[in-house]
Amino acid sequence: MDYLDSRRKSRCAGKIIAAALCITVCIIILKQNQSPTYSSLSLFSQHELGVTHVLVTGGAGYIGSHAALRLLKDSYRVTKVDNLSRGNLGAVKVLQDLFPEPGRLQFIYADLGDAKAVNKIFAENAFDAVMHFAAVAYVGESTMEPLRYYHNITSNTLVVLEAMAAHKVKTLIYSSTCATYGEPVKMPITEQTPQLPINPYGKAKKMAEDIIIDFSKTTDMAVMILRYFNVIGSDPEGRLGEAPQPELREHGRISGACFDAARGIIPGLKVKGIDYKTADGTCVRDYIDVTDLVDAHVKALAHAKPRKVGIYNVGTGKGRSVKEFVEACKKATGVDIKVEYLNRRPGDYAEVFSDPSKIKQELNWKAQYTDLKKSLQIAWKWQKSHLNGYSHS
Repeated sequence: MDYLDSRRKSRCAGKIIAAALCITVCIIILKQNQSPTYSSLSLFSQHELGVTHVLVTGGAGYIGSHAALRLLKDSYRVTKVDNLSRGNLGAVKVLQDLFPEPGRLQFIYADLGDAKAVNKIFAENAFDAVMHFAAVAYVGESTMEPLRYYHNITSNTLVVLEAMAAHKVKTLIYSSTCATYGEPVKMPITEQTPQLPINPYGKAKKMAEDIIIDFSKTTDMAVMILRYFNVIGSDPEGRLGEAPQPELREHGRISGACFDAARGIIPGLKVKGIDYKTADGTCVRDYIDVTDLVDAHVKALAHAKPRKVGIYNVGTGKGRSVKEFVEACKKATGVDIKVEYLNRRPGDYAEVFSDPSKIKQELNWKAQYTDLKKSLQIAWKWQKSHLNGYSHS
C-alpha cells in the first residue's frame, strides 16, 4: 500500500509540474505576441512622465470629436467616452485611423448616468484631466423635456465629479454655455454679467457650474469653466464635421438647417422669430468656429492651476443676426435657400454676444476664424463630401 501511495503521489506531482510548465510557456508566448490592443490598454492604465491623459466625455459628438482631434495632434493621450445617443461612431473611426499608435486613443461606450460604469472607467484608466463636453444641448428641446436635461447635464456632471474625487483626478475643463446668462439687459456679456438662465438647458448648465465651484472649494482641484456661444464650422482639413441624428434636425443648429435646405433634404429654412428688438427683427448671436472653440479648451487645460477656478467667455465679441447668417450661408453654398418666417421658439432670447477680453488677456486666446462665410464654406465642403454623414465609415 505504501508503494502504491508513493506512485500516486509521484504521478500527481508530475502532473502539477507539467501543468506549471505549460502555464509558464503560455505566459511567455502571450508576452511575446501581445496584440497592439492589449499593449495600448496597459498604457492607458498607467501615468507616464511627459504624457497627459485626457478623458473627453461626449467624445463622439460634434465638439468633442474636434477637441479630441486637437488633443491628439498636440500629443495628448485621449480616452473618449460616449453613449452615442447624439454622437457618431464614424467620427471615432476617423480618429482611430489617423492615430493608430498604441496608447494614443481609445473609445469607451458608456453612459455617464451609470455611476458604476463611470467609476469602473476611472478605476481602469490613469486620467490626468477631464474635458467634460457630454450633454444634450438644444434650447427648444429642453423646454419640452426639462427632466431629461437636468438629469443628463446636472446629475451626470455630479457623477463625473464623484468619480474624479474618488480616483484623485485633479483637473477639470468644463464645457458650459452662454445660455447660463439668460437674456442680459446690457451687451456685450462679460464674466461678471449675472447668470439668470431662462430655459432648462441654461439652468441645468448653471446648476452643474455651481456644483463644480462648490466642490472645488474643498479640494485642490484645477477648474476651468468655458461659457461659449453658437458653434459653427468644421475641421479645416476636412476630417470631421457636424452630422446630427436625423430625428434631431428640427432642434439642431441653424448651420445644419441651412445645409439641409441647400441640399434639398428639407424644402427650406424656417426662421423662428422676426419680432425681436434687434435691427432686423431676428435673433442676434455670437458665432464661434469650432476650431477656435477647441483651441480655447486646450489653452484652458494648459493654464489650469490647482485650487483655482477660471471662468471665461469664448466668443468673437461680435453679434450677427439670423438674417445675416442666412445670407452668408447662401453665399457659402451657392444656393438661394428658401426662407419661411415663423413664431418665436420657446425659451429663446433676442440678443447675445460676448466680451472675450478676459480670455485674451489671461489665456492669450483670440478667435481666428471670424469670417462667417469662410467658416460656412469649410463646413459646406465637408457636408458635400459626406452626404450621409459618417454612415460610410
